[in-house]
Amino acid sequence: MLSFTSYSYCGRTRARTFACYHRRALNTLIWIILCTLASGVLSVLAAGTFLALPSKQREHVLPHLVSFATGALLGAALLALIPHAVEAAGMENVHEVGIALIAGIALFFVLEKFLLWRHCHDDHCAEHPLGDENEHNQHHQGHDHGHAHQHEQARKKASGSLVLVGDALHNVLDGVLIAAAFLTDVHLGIVTALAIMAHEIPQEVGNFAVLLHSGVSRRRALVLNLLTSLTAVIGGIVGYFALEEALVVLPFAVAVAASSLLYVAVADLIPGLHRKVDPRSSITQVLLIGVGIALIAFAERQAH
Repeated sequence: MLSFTSYSYCGRTRARTFACYHRRALNTLIWIILCTLASGVLSVLAAGTFLALPSKQREHVLPHLVSFATGALLGAALLALIPHAVEAAGMENVHEVGIALIAGIALFFVLEKFLLWRHCHDDHCAEHPLGDENEHNQHHQGHDHGHAHQHEQARKKASGSLVLVGDALHNVLDGVLIAAAFLTDVHLGIVTALAIMAHEIPQEVGNFAVLLHSGVSRRRALVLNLLTSLTAVIGGIVGYFALEEALVVLPFAVAVAASSLLYVAVADLIPGLHRKVDPRSSITQVLLIGVGIALIAFAERQAH
């Protein structure tokens, strides 16, 4: 944290030192706001170049982006967020980090259940009571097929909502980290913001893929990602004014953010990849998942 002694060169009198401290503190806050805003918005716009592709190319590229998104989400959770959470909490609190991770997965499971119920309720996809299976198949086969399709659409919509919630939380935490770096040193804050932006670009590409896969339009996907990127500014401001309190819970909040990425990758994206079982598609999926993981690993290594 900053102290008055850090600015003793500003003046010899107490009044001048006090004024200089507050002026530089205000400058630090402005730096935090500008860098968190730039880091979030620029990473979204860079990833949003995907939206400029023609329709046919997007349809061809989208399944590949889903594979890439799976790797990016897994890499961000397992190679970046969880290790940082354990390191920040300390080995003596590693079990608490694990509890936060499990609690986060349970939270997103319940949240997805609620979103599925809401979407099914809106689309009138009521469940059928159990009965005679043969009679049900004879009289309601087409009806059931329609409900199955509606349920699948509801799962896609829920995936998009979950990735937005997880990304918003992740961006808040990024804002807190940027604030902590700026309160240590301005140059460290700038480097940290640039590293986070580089780290965010592949993840935002994955977010676009998930949102488009869930049926969201291109324009709405861009707007939603820009809005979630603004939560980094909130995290930066909160981190500036309440850094010590934020750092106490930061490792466990990071674990919850990791759980959201893990849940979306494992529960929503991977099952969809299994629908294509031909060797060419399977090999492509594995390679793109590996590319997503490798890119996150490279960005994480560069950040250190």
